[in-house]
Amino acid sequence: MPDDLNASERVAAALAADILDGALPPGSRMREVALADRFDVGRYTVRSAIALLTARGLLVHERHRGAFVPELTRERVDEVHGFRRVIEIGSLRLALARGADLGLVDDAVRELEQLGEDAPWRTLIATHQDIHHQIVAAAGNERLLSAYATCELELQLMFAAIRPDFTARRLAVLHRHLLDQLYIGGDVAVRALEDDLEISGRAALLSALERQTPA
Repeated sequence: MPDDLNASERVAAALAADILDGALPPGSRMREVALADRFDVGRYTVRSAIALLTARGLLVHERHRGAFVPELTRERVDEVHGFRRVIEIGSLRLALARGADLGLVDDAVRELEQLGEDAPWRTLIATHQDIHHQIVAAAGNERLLSAYATCELELQLMFAAIRPDFTARRLAVLHRHLLDQLYIGGDVAVRALEDDLEISGRAALLSALERQTPA
């Protein structure tokens, strides 16, 4: 059983990399026979990998359609970012109230600043996501962090859609500014995070969605 679980995780990790890099764009279906051949594993292992990715928000599974990479929709953007806003803003308020150390947020911003423009897109969006993960972690509340973890891969998948709009350099500049405001604290910090979530997050995704939608 452990060997099979390891195989499922390996297949899931490879498919996740393909999805986040854009090699498997929205709408791509997961065909069990083809995937079993590709990874030289049994179909049960493929099904387990698909179930893992479905639980993590990188795939959806529908009756009669099977599993596929979900399309970006306004409803999905609004729902995920509504959840994200509640968790991140609430966590920041708790972190500020307890005088939390923002050193890990600072480290994550520095890591983003060190990425070159040739960095794989999945590396860029994972590094960006770590900044926001560390903001939630600064609250010191494991329940909040656990809840936030349920949407982190889905957020990275969504950010694959804004690839034409953001470079490593632009994201680094935006998040260095955010960090400076977080260090000021109080309402300044909260407003800066609210602006980042709206402008660099929800609004950017909706703009990308408009480009993808036929007139």
